[in-house]
Amino acid sequence: MDIRPLKVSEVNNYIKKLVLNDMILSNISVEGEISNFKHHYSGHMYFNLKDYNGKIKAVMFKSDNDSLKFIPEEGLKVVATGYISIYEREGEYQLYVRHLKEKGLGDLYKDFEELKSKLENEGLFSEIYKKPIPIMPRKIGVVTSSTGAAIRDIITVIKRRFPPCEILIYPALVQGVKAPEEIIKGLIYLESREDVDLIITGRGGGSIEELFAFNDEDLARTIYKLNTPIITAIGHETDFTIADFVSDLRAPTPSAAAELSVPDAEELMEGLRKRKGYLSRILREIIRRNKSEVELLNSNLKYYNPINRLRDKRQELDGIFKELDYNFEKILSAKNKDLLNFKSKLNILNPVLILENGYGIIADEDGNIIKSIENIRIGEEITIMLKDGKIKSQVKHIDERSVLNGFNL
Repeated sequence: MDIRPLKVSEVNNYIKKLVLNDMILSNISVEGEISNFKHHYSGHMYFNLKDYNGKIKAVMFKSDNDSLKFIPEEGLKVVATGYISIYEREGEYQLYVRHLKEKGLGDLYKDFEELKSKLENEGLFSEIYKKPIPIMPRKIGVVTSSTGAAIRDIITVIKRRFPPCEILIYPALVQGVKAPEEIIKGLIYLESREDVDLIITGRGGGSIEELFAFNDEDLARTIYKLNTPIITAIGHETDFTIADFVSDLRAPTPSAAAELSVPDAEELMEGLRKRKGYLSRILREIIRRNKSEVELLNSNLKYYNPINRLRDKRQELDGIFKELDYNFEKILSAKNKDLLNFKSKLNILNPVLILENGYGIIADEDGNIIKSIENIRIGEEITIMLKDGKIKSQVKHIDERSVLNGFNL
């Protein structure tokens, strides 16, 4: 005969009854580290208990946790006593805690803190070694799971914000024992490529133990040695791993990593439009000022134009020439007048004019003018020059009387 198929809720309810009737599971104590602790506003506490090899979900209702003498927190090692049951709606089993006893920090949390302190003391977290994130990367390498939500978020955001950017994906495990080794291989491969400007590595949210692959020491040292800038995006905003501390930039989520890795093309265009408008205004103002300056220079050029100055100098030179002509005529006239005066005076002294008045000039045989009777002897031949000729004669007699007494004037 056919067996009636059970509904999902019936299966979950059946398993729940089996678990509740189990003697061990109905009253059990579990030792482990607290992770993903959440204190709900209702007062209930939700968390995981974990060790190196596994985890179990746990819940402690408000009625049971009101009497707690300590506040549960991440990494705290505790012993939880309660019972195992099935949460039928989700089909998940979990530990319902009635009593919680503190045992100190858990081994995983202590390992995390010890590695963090060690690498910090070595300087791997120092800001001076953080490389700047390129403003507009041409190609971004991504090391993460090829099937998770993280890679979809990264691709979607980058292509929306900055379409020209290329994305190179290196698929790798991001959870489990082999995850650190695969992530390291992906980082080294992307580092070897000359066309990758930026690397993003990370994964979506999860419990602390699920993110523990990014607390690996070898991975941290590999990130530190990279020459290519790297952004880590691991888990949720409140999750921190060793890889986050050593990377060049930590993003709270994969989507945020994509946001931080590329500029917004629309914002860039808007910025360019604003700068274009600003430059246009500046250029117009420069042109306006230069135009005013050119007009002023042109006006000054007209005023100080050497041709105009030369024209003025020519006119000035014409005036100088006119004045020079006037002064020259004036001086010439004065000199002519002086010359006439000199001529008149010369005429008075001119021996030719004396000859015109009936006088003569007496010269000896050598042609020397005889001015006195002392310069002549009786018998000497003399020449008498008159206005119209010469007379040759011989001295017969010398009278020493005054000339005025010897002529009837």
